[in-house]
Amino acid sequence: MGGFIARRLLQGLVLLVLVATVVFFLGRLTGNPVDLMLPEDATAEDRAHLIKALGLDGSLITQYRAFIGNALKGDLGTSLRMRQPAVDVFLSRLPNTLVLIPWALLLAMLVGIPLGVVAALNRGRILDRTAGTIAVLGIATPSFWLGIVLIFVFSVELGWLPSGRMGGPEHFVLPVITLGTFLTAGFMRLTRSSMLDVLESEYVKLARIKGLSESVVIWKHCLRNALIPVLTLWGVFVGNLITGAIVTETVFAWPGVGRLTYEAVIYRDFPLLQAVIILKAILILTINLVVDILYAYVDPRIRLS
Repeated sequence: MGGFIARRLLQGLVLLVLVATVVFFLGRLTGNPVDLMLPEDATAEDRAHLIKALGLDGSLITQYRAFIGNALKGDLGTSLRMRQPAVDVFLSRLPNTLVLIPWALLLAMLVGIPLGVVAALNRGRILDRTAGTIAVLGIATPSFWLGIVLIFVFSVELGWLPSGRMGGPEHFVLPVITLGTFLTAGFMRLTRSSMLDVLESEYVKLARIKGLSESVVIWKHCLRNALIPVLTLWGVFVGNLITGAIVTETVFAWPGVGRLTYEAVIYRDFPLLQAVIILKAILILTINLVVDILYAYVDPRIRLS
């Protein structure tokens, strides 16, 4: 087991270095932040002074070496726009994103799992085709379009819910639905596929031969085993929510790390953009590592593969 964990840690470290390298160089393709920070009447001397103050006067390789050296010390730089340590800015916004994720997961599980069970039990019938259509629409619908439609219907036309920003429980409804729609489709498809495999297993046939009621066979024996591969993918789903929150938080003006990423790109805030993406990568890698370890304990074959 120790070797399994060591391999996963090494793979995560290599991936983290690649992410840091890519985000460092790609971030600078958006342009020079000095152009946005200086007033229109700034002189060439003012520009040169600001470039030097921000540490942008060296070559890209020099800047990259400095970035890696500081990152190894836990320093991911200072936000050019907010004049605060980028890590502190990220951590101040992270709770606002994390508070959405459990509700989006709960919505997806409460809707997606029952739909998957119903689709599997009615394979090839109208209910199965209907659930499949819902899943395809959920996967194919862009988050930004869904968010705008929800705002138009429930905020503009009906006036039932606020259109954005963080506040009371009513502010959570539309962002949670927008985030959870794609996830609901994923849970539905996975549950259906897993249920179809379990329904053909020998122990299910044996349970029916023993005379157990169909509801006990389905909800106690089949679903319990069908959910094992579904629930082990929750780490992937949480990662998708963290990264997918960029669009949703921007549409609803939600002050989380997704909107922070968008602001870092718009204002060409290189240190903040680097910190946000690297810290997101660390979160996702940590979640997936925990899931891998737990799954390896459940299924020893994973350790050997």
